[in-house]
Amino acid sequence: MRLAASFRFALQFSRSQDILRRYFVVNGFDGVLTMLGLLTGFYLGGATDLGIVIGVCLGAAVALGISGVTSAYLSESAERRRTLSELEQAMVSDLSDSAHATAARLVPLLTGLVNGAAPVSMSLLVIAPLWLARAGVDLPLTPVLCAIATALVCTFGLGVFLGRVGGTSWLWSGIKTLLIALLTIALIFLLEH
Repeated sequence: MRLAASFRFALQFSRSQDILRRYFVVNGFDGVLTMLGLLTGFYLGGATDLGIVIGVCLGAAVALGISGVTSAYLSESAERRRTLSELEQAMVSDLSDSAHATAARLVPLLTGLVNGAAPVSMSLLVIAPLWLARAGVDLPLTPVLCAIATALVCTFGLGVFLGRVGGTSWLWSGIKTLLIALLTIALIFLLEH
């Protein structure tokens, strides 16, 4: 409970909520498009072994998650340390026990967690139809096509979220992100043929 309060304080003090939102959307989008690319490749290649498809997708999701955690943590830590150092120099005092130092330590941790969790959670959502099919659930399309459809819905949903955050048309924003996903499929199709 105390750790959660510390994170909440650090986010409010540093005004970093918008950074976390951006990291979630950007890396969530990366997770969805990576899965979409893999699934499209599997579909065009005629892959039917769900175990292989799931294994490859899970491997990519884990790699995206680790990359997200480490890259965001390392870059945010460096930026926060630089900002804290500049503030200490300007104030000519040691701020290691201050709220600024607490934020400089905690915000990179939280940023890394969000940055890593976003692609993993979105990837798992996209490949959920594969697990359902493997568990014996009847799907309206082949498992890979259902997963591709889920990826398209997820990209549209991320666009809707961005439209609402930005105060613009949620529908147009969703359509734009959906068009990006469809362009991704088209490019993979062109490369495959």
